[in-house]
Parts: sequence; C-alpha cells; structure tokens
Amino acid sequence: MKILGVSGMKYIGNLFRVLVALPLVAALQGQSQAQSAYVTDTANLSAYSTGSPAADDASNPQSAMITIRAQVNEVNVLFIATDKHGKFVRGLTQNDFSILDDHKPPQEIVNFHRDSDLPLHIGLLIDVSGSVDSRFEFEQEAATSFLEHTLRAGFDKAFVEGFNTRTQLVQDFTDNAQLLAASVHKLHDGGGTALYDAIYRTCKEKFLKDRTNYPIRKAIIIVSDGEDNQSDYSKAQAIEMAQRAEVIIYAISTDDSGLVLRGDKVLEQLAEATGGRAFFPFKMKDITHSYAAIEDELRSQYVVSYRPADFDADGRYRTIEISSLKKDLQVRARKGYFAPHPDSTLPQ
Repeated sequence: MKILGVSGMKYIGNLFRVLVALPLVAALQGQSQAQSAYVTDTANLSAYSTGSPAADDASNPQSAMITIRAQVNEVNVLFIATDKHGKFVRGLTQNDFSILDDHKPPQEIVNFHRDSDLPLHIGLLIDVSGSVDSRFEFEQEAATSFLEHTLRAGFDKAFVEGFNTRTQLVQDFTDNAQLLAASVHKLHDGGGTALYDAIYRTCKEKFLKDRTNYPIRKAIIIVSDGEDNQSDYSKAQAIEMAQRAEVIIYAISTDDSGLVLRGDKVLEQLAEATGGRAFFPFKMKDITHSYAAIEDELRSQYVVSYRPADFDADGRYRTIEISSLKKDLQVRARKGYFAPHPDSTLPQ
C-alpha cells in the first residue's frame, strides 16, 4: 500500500469537495433557470455570485470551485399620465396608480419614478408609397426639423427608413442630425405599401438587437396613411415583434381627407398596443405640432419596475394594466409582454 504525501492528500481532499459540490450546483442552477425571466423595458437581468468578496478572490482556491449565477426578473414599464386635456401630469407617486401583471398585483414594486432624461433610440419610418404623394415634401421638412430639435449629440441616436413594397435603410443609427436630415431628402415616393413588414423587420433587425448596459427609450415614428396592401406579415405579427423589442410606436397620419378611414384605425391600434399615440394632423402646420407632442412625451414619462407574481417562463403573453386612482387622469402604457420561453437561451 502506497502512502500519499501531503500534496497528494490535498489533491484528494479538493477532488472530494468538487464531487460533493457538483450536484448542489446543478440543482441550484436548474432552480435558478426555472425561476428566471428575461423581459426588458420590460426586463433587466442581474447576476450575483454566492461568494463574499474574500471568497471570490483569486488567492482563495475555493473561489474557482463554486460560482453560482442567478437571474432576477424585473419588468420595467414606461407610461404616460395625462389630464382630461391631454397634458402630462407631473408629481405623481406610486400610490396614485393600480398596477396588474397578468391580472394580479405584482409580487413587489422595486422602483417608481419619473424619468425625463433617458437616452432616445429612435427609428423614423417614412411611407414613400404613391398614396402619400400630395404631402410628401412637407413631411420630409417636418421630419428633418424634428430630428434636428430632438436629438442630443453624444446621447441620443436615430436611423431613417423609407418603405413602400420594401423597406430601405437610408441612414443607420447616428447622433448626427445633419446626416439624418440629408437621408430624409434622399427618399423618393412611389409604389405600394407594406407597413406591417416595415414594422416587423425594423423591430427585429434594428431594435431587438439594440441592447445596452444602461436604460434607453426605444421608439418608432411612422409617417403613413396606415393603408397596407403588400405585407407578408400581419398586423398582429407586427405588434408582437414591437412588443418583444420593447418599442413604443408613434404614428403621424398622412391622410388629409378629414374622414376616419381604415388606415387611421390601423395607426391607432399599432400605437395603443405599444403605449404610443397616433396623430391625425389635418392641416400642414399640425404635423410640426405632432412631432413636438411626441418629443414632449418621450421626455416626460414615468417608470415602474416590479417583480411579477406567479411568474412562469412559459413563453406566453402576459398583460400589463396600469390605471390611475385619481379622477380624470388617463394612463397610456404598453399592453403586455412575452415571458421567456423555457427552451430559450438567456444571456449571462
């Protein structure tokens, strides 16, 4: 029988601790994955280590042996509170609102505050189909003015797309208002309209991948008559992708008939489902007022962060209902979000 030296005994001891620890780590990680959520604007993830700072130090041999990361779900919702005249109401508190997630009060309200200075990430989608020909030049001027007055260099950024039967990115994300303005004037009108395709692909390709390590406000501003005659995707699919990408949709109608047309209802539905707003400027000068109202809303929102009750990572849609407990106050927020699917890969 061979007698082990001191170093050999240490090796056997360390190996034994690893073998004992592995089932515990696996069990805890499995439990963590089942209880975690990834839902941003909707959701923030935070990671923590079970060790103390001393235990995580590289000089401690056990720090390399057990590191457990858990994911904590917080649903973050931006919303607007207005009076009966449509004016933003400041100075409200958490106690002024009722909040329901999947028809149940949240397990815990983590944070509530007014946030007027988040960085803006904006997509400007301009309908260039033949149906908008009569007001196209003025709409270009109004869009240019909005970008020049809204974007703060080094802080906000935007991109510009034109769409008819297809979507064309004429300027990618930038904080340079001059580049954005120039790109707006490169657009030429003509062709059919694939509005839902434009929303779906823009949210998926530009905003779903637009992840930062700090809070941002993501919005699409659509300038269109709302008529769609070419899309492969449906309106419901476009709304779902916007909700998954945590994008607020604002819409400015190009319809100047004075009548309530089918396209107007579409624009209202797109905006309402995502917590945005639709504008119907009858006169040319009203378009600039619409842009000013959008800018004011983007800078004047409340944020509530909460942990939902009875949460399951089952991939289904969960509703959000925020209402005011004060008389004559209206609340506008997105209608819900999609829980992560249990088979999805969550970022670490």
